[in-house]
Amino acid sequence: MSTRVKNRTAKSIGLTWSLAITLAAVLVPFYWLVIAATHSSKEIFTSPPPLLPGGHLLDNLGSLQEKADFGRVVLNSLGIATVYTLTAGVICTLAGYGFAKFDFKGKEALFGLLMLGLVIPSQVTLVPLFRLMAELTWLDTYQAVILPNLALPFGIFLMRQSMSTLPNELLDSGRVDGCGELRLFLRVALPPMRPALAALAIFLFLFQWNEFIWPLTVLRSESALTIPVALASLQGVDDTDYGAILAGTAIAALPMAALFLALQKHFVSGLLAGAVKE
Repeated sequence: MSTRVKNRTAKSIGLTWSLAITLAAVLVPFYWLVIAATHSSKEIFTSPPPLLPGGHLLDNLGSLQEKADFGRVVLNSLGIATVYTLTAGVICTLAGYGFAKFDFKGKEALFGLLMLGLVIPSQVTLVPLFRLMAELTWLDTYQAVILPNLALPFGIFLMRQSMSTLPNELLDSGRVDGCGELRLFLRVALPPMRPALAALAIFLFLFQWNEFIWPLTVLRSESALTIPVALASLQGVDDTDYGAILAGTAIAALPMAALFLALQKHFVSGLLAGAVKE
């Protein structure tokens, strides 16, 4: 066997082991989460920790429902995340299309100002937004959770980069044929953007599904809580039911896993859209 073949084989083996270790580092915490959700709090903290399923899953789910009305909480999170994803998706797509395909005075300055939102911590705007919601009497309402982050800078940036790859000649030919701007957007611009839209949908849903600080700030009643806030409320000072918390965390991971599996064919290509210009 030649030296070149040996080097190639060694690189292949090294890459395989690296990928295996990375995969294990990603999957092992999820495996332990599912296993821990089937054990009591006392069993979770035994040494060594349990590695096989236990018999307390139904007890943990019952405790979770009793303490947090978790069925209602899941519906709250699903409703908020779904409405947010659809509404923010429309806004980000329209804004990205406008920045990519229209020329207007101050476009670059406005886009640069928008991108500043990527580097400003959300905690900076927490107090002004809270005062605004209080003035509008929207505290403890779902619109207070959904509306402030609809024009998400990263979503607009992603769609702007994706829309930039759409040939201008294609749009011009549609205008020559008498196609209006709205119809041009819906019939010509959107169909090639399906991978980018799938990536945007996953990102927006994940962003809202995992949001904690803002819902914690504006939601007051237990019947309106989202999953992260409800799970955090189960952590007490003297007594914490970790079995119930981990069972709720495992349930919270299911919708994101299902969404990603449904859209995984488009996700990577959507994120890479606009990365290279011909």
